[in-house]
Amino acid sequence: MLVQDFIQNGARIHPNKTALVCGPARFTYAQLDAMANRLANAFHKFGVARGDRIAIYLNNCVEGVVGIFAAAKADAVFIHLNRTTKSDTLVSILNNCQARIILLDKRAVTQRLPERILKEVGSLREVIVCRDAASSEKSRPEEHMDFELIQRTSSAERPDSHNIDLDLACLIYTSGTTGESKGVMCDHNNITFVTHSITTYLNNTDNDVVMNVLPLSFSYGLYQLLAMFYIGGTLVLEESFAFPDFVLEKMAQEKVTGFAGVPTIYSMLLNMDIHNWDLSSLKYLTNAAAGLPVEHVKRLRQTLPKAKLYLMYGLTEAARAMYLPPVQSDIRPASSGIAIPGTELWIEDENGFRLGPGEVGELIVRGRNVMRGYWEAPELTAARFRAASLPGERVCLSGDLFKMDEQGYYYFVSRKDDMIKTRGEKVAPREVEQVLYAIPGVQDAAVVAIPDPLIGNAIKAFIVARDVVLTAAEVISLCKARLEDFKVPRDVEFRDELPKTSSGKVRRMDLR
Repeated sequence: MLVQDFIQNGARIHPNKTALVCGPARFTYAQLDAMANRLANAFHKFGVARGDRIAIYLNNCVEGVVGIFAAAKADAVFIHLNRTTKSDTLVSILNNCQARIILLDKRAVTQRLPERILKEVGSLREVIVCRDAASSEKSRPEEHMDFELIQRTSSAERPDSHNIDLDLACLIYTSGTTGESKGVMCDHNNITFVTHSITTYLNNTDNDVVMNVLPLSFSYGLYQLLAMFYIGGTLVLEESFAFPDFVLEKMAQEKVTGFAGVPTIYSMLLNMDIHNWDLSSLKYLTNAAAGLPVEHVKRLRQTLPKAKLYLMYGLTEAARAMYLPPVQSDIRPASSGIAIPGTELWIEDENGFRLGPGEVGELIVRGRNVMRGYWEAPELTAARFRAASLPGERVCLSGDLFKMDEQGYYYFVSRKDDMIKTRGEKVAPREVEQVLYAIPGVQDAAVVAIPDPLIGNAIKAFIVARDVVLTAAEVISLCKARLEDFKVPRDVEFRDELPKTSSGKVRRMDLR
């Protein structure tokens, strides 16, 4: 099965069913399939060959969705980039992947971005401009191709495809919290396997309606789209969660059954009276990107008791790796769960020996969710993807420290490079942060190591508080009541917000 089969099967089985709700517009499977065919045929006219890379530099929108499936239909590789990516980084990524075509919006045209990338990216042949509702520019830039013109003039006949499931489907560029962009290679087999596994443990059906406010450039956001189209459901696509009232109203109107969030989003929700909206259709919530604080897990369960809560863990290099069955969220709210269906997990020490319950080590991921490696980066690939016991197979070294309980449930401890060494002891930031989140009024929190001339490193806490007046002395006192002395923050700084990646992870490097 190939990625384009998701939309083609939908067009064949239920052509008139709403596949996508995007702003005020609604699109059926048949409409989206035809739009993707037209764009794929245009790609071929522009000289796109099998395996060529097509970049999508757009906010969440129908053109981005069409671009993803059009690239697959053209036997090309799509790269959906976050619209907030700065121009220098964009040029670097486009050169790295040697993109042939880029889809962008009219705002980028007014910023004269096409001129720069056509000059500085030697592989680029065409710029396709998509409408931008926020732009006042209505005319088509004559020097670039226009998405709407392609939709009016290109053939809607399905193009021939020669790809097999081992061919690359996409590159997902990730910098995580390190700042170094790397293109993770995902083939069709990886994507179809992960999508099937996700829809299996979520028990998705074609009656599901999922709200996605996460960027499609983000693996977690992308799989909301893929999962819904795989099972023939409906995706409600919004640009972001910047206007929570609007999103909640849309969820009520569309009778949304599933919602994908990250800790920042759930923190915002928990500070609202969501009972003002009818969310009775909501069957489940999911959390990934970063662990949800235990206090927030408890409050979510109290606020939406009828909705199942799936706590999950993943990394771009292995998409989704584990999930916590909803029945366990009240029993093990600190756990990230168990391996997703069809995969295997274990924990190793620094010498590669497997560890047992209660021991802390690096999480290793095995299965078809393990991606192909990093684009044009063999050394980085060798460091992250290791040969497995079977010939030709590789496992993924997560770079994350975990421990496991006696029943086989996994618990995130820390990123390997985030562990704080202080007073001769090792401290996991998450342990301290869980205590901070339990303080009433704390919406967001993070701790990092700061230099100390006596003990080497001290712990500093950064806190975002809402509707409460807190002092550093009060925070330290509350931490002393629940933590050993060496784990208690020495300093506390209050901020309006914490620096985060586009996927919602705290950028600790910006706090150090």
